[in-house]
Amino acid sequence: MPDLIRRLSGTLRVRAATDLILVLLFGASFFALPVFALLPSVWGFVAASALTYLLDELLHSRAPRFVRRLATLQLDRTLRFAVRSVLLLALAARSGAPETLIVTAVAVLATHLVLVALYMALRHAVRSHRTLPLVVRNLDMSALGIPAEPPTLLYRRALRKLLHLDLPAHLGLLAAVTAGTWSSGDNWAPAYAGLALTGALAVLAVLALAWQYRRARRMPSREQVFAEVNRQLAAHRPQVALYFSFAAVSRDFMYQVNMWIETLERLDLRPVILLRERPSFRYLARTRLPVVCVPKADDLAELELSDVRVVLYPGNAGKNVHMLRVAEAKHVFIGHGDSDKLASSNRVSKVYDEIWVAGRAGRDRYQRVRHAISDSAIVEVGRPQLAPIRPHAERVPGRRPVVLYAPTWEGWSDDDCHTSLIPMGPTLVKGLLEQDVRVLYKPHPLTGKRSAEAAEADRVVRELLQEDNERRAAAGARAAMTAAEPLLRDIREQMDALSGKQEGDDARRMREARVPGDTGGDAWQELHDAWHREFWASRQDAGHQVVTGRMPTLYSCFNEADMLVSDVSSVVADFVASLKPYVLTNAHDLPDDEFRAAYTTAGGAYLLDRDCTRLPEILRSVREPRHDPMAPDRQILKEYVLGTDRPSSMERFNTAVRALAAKADAERAEDAAAAALAALPAQRVAPPAVESLEVHAG
Repeated sequence: MPDLIRRLSGTLRVRAATDLILVLLFGASFFALPVFALLPSVWGFVAASALTYLLDELLHSRAPRFVRRLATLQLDRTLRFAVRSVLLLALAARSGAPETLIVTAVAVLATHLVLVALYMALRHAVRSHRTLPLVVRNLDMSALGIPAEPPTLLYRRALRKLLHLDLPAHLGLLAAVTAGTWSSGDNWAPAYAGLALTGALAVLAVLALAWQYRRARRMPSREQVFAEVNRQLAAHRPQVALYFSFAAVSRDFMYQVNMWIETLERLDLRPVILLRERPSFRYLARTRLPVVCVPKADDLAELELSDVRVVLYPGNAGKNVHMLRVAEAKHVFIGHGDSDKLASSNRVSKVYDEIWVAGRAGRDRYQRVRHAISDSAIVEVGRPQLAPIRPHAERVPGRRPVVLYAPTWEGWSDDDCHTSLIPMGPTLVKGLLEQDVRVLYKPHPLTGKRSAEAAEADRVVRELLQEDNERRAAAGARAAMTAAEPLLRDIREQMDALSGKQEGDDARRMREARVPGDTGGDAWQELHDAWHREFWASRQDAGHQVVTGRMPTLYSCFNEADMLVSDVSSVVADFVASLKPYVLTNAHDLPDDEFRAAYTTAGGAYLLDRDCTRLPEILRSVREPRHDPMAPDRQILKEYVLGTDRPSSMERFNTAVRALAAKADAERAEDAAAAALAALPAQRVAPPAVESLEVHAG
């Protein structure tokens, strides 16, 4: 039976059994409508109609994939509302409603749908006028005089609100039908009143949006927008640009940019962030730096970036070529983590002037890609982001050691699949539970996006942890967690207020873009630290935790853990900074020497076989710190992977930026001198002016 429910849930695009029940109830209530209309059964129709209204709304939030599946089958929301109205008219006709009322109802309900279509066309026109070629943050765009966004009541979820204007007509008709006797005109009054209200509200909504359309037509032109943005950029004169593009941007990918923001803010040179997709602008973390999101390549070429000397790329993307064509700047691949995956030693990186890696390991990794990357193009800059990671000496394991299990995802293809979740995830977690440790489970944000097997293994791991928590019945711990929630929520709200993020459409974001004065950075960081202190304090005795979302951060999980279990990924390279014991999963049971030769980060790791038979012995390194034979290897590996502690990573990164910018300046000066020199011979052979010849002849 559970397998049948799971298969049915997959077919209907729902994830939980309760959602499946809602979907089936929704379908049954819709199928019941024509039956009750033709019987006729007024109260049956009322109940079924109410269910369709309520469940339609509920499923939009609970099972959006199912709603999208309905739309692909041409059973979208507008059609569902129209069908319900037609069946209501059938019920009225079968119940003996007068012809005049039926004709009036048909006219009003049809007009309502026409007005809905007109409203949506107007809304599309307003949105089109308010869509700009680019969007900015932390640049003052007040000189553009952008009109305010239409009221939320008119603009957000417009189709849902407009369609629900049929409610007065439906309620009026149902009230009249339930009166039972149609011979007296008084019984028709509720129906006519409801129809009149539906029609009036629909007309007023269209008129209100038409007024907003008039305002939207006063938006500044494309040329005016670019002129003002370029004026602001010319005043800022950015020298370093962080450039990011990703074809399928979501919150899950934005860590690639967000991890570099604090480093950029500490540079000696002036930075700017360039984004290419609008969703990436929405998910960008808090920053005081100027941000420009420009989706089109031709528009990117129009930006005033003449002072940019260095362009940093955290990812390899097709749209990178739109910036790489800027010959006056130096282009650097900085990546989004240092690991033994293919992305950390890709031949594509040859298109960049330099590749910046954390330590010697990154250099050697690229050198293994033969005839591709010159050694002189590789610069070791450390990992400035790792400053929040506390060293091993500051963490004393408790009675129940804390093990962080942070598997990577299944990758874009099977060839690049390094996740341990599928082959050994549940087995590993069962083994950890048998060893009486506290598990922090932090799956990769993309887990299950490509592979159903990974999604299923993730589900099983979560269930195992939940069952063990319930078995231990830590009522006091749950009470502490519940008591902390209001404070955590309040801190998050204060952080959001200081985040600097802008909501709404392009025009609203541009209208609200401002040059930051007192950005509240210190206050935000204090709130950030306070949230994490309260979160972990309230969960010290709470058993296992499944950690998802942006908070708590990965590095705070590092600080809370006594040991990491992970796969081949940048998570391991970052954890090495703590010098704590860590485990690499060897799902294919390769010989230890072969595995360590293949993966650099395995040099200081305990290796775990597919059946997890080594797990009890490995955990001794936490329970008995003196029994930690890999400790010296971790110390050596840290310097090899991440570089030396002195000078600091931030100092090395800053030095690399300044050096490359100076090189770009020198090349620009050489090019200018060469161009001037090339123009000199042409001046010497130029013929004398006609006037001078005439004077000489005279």
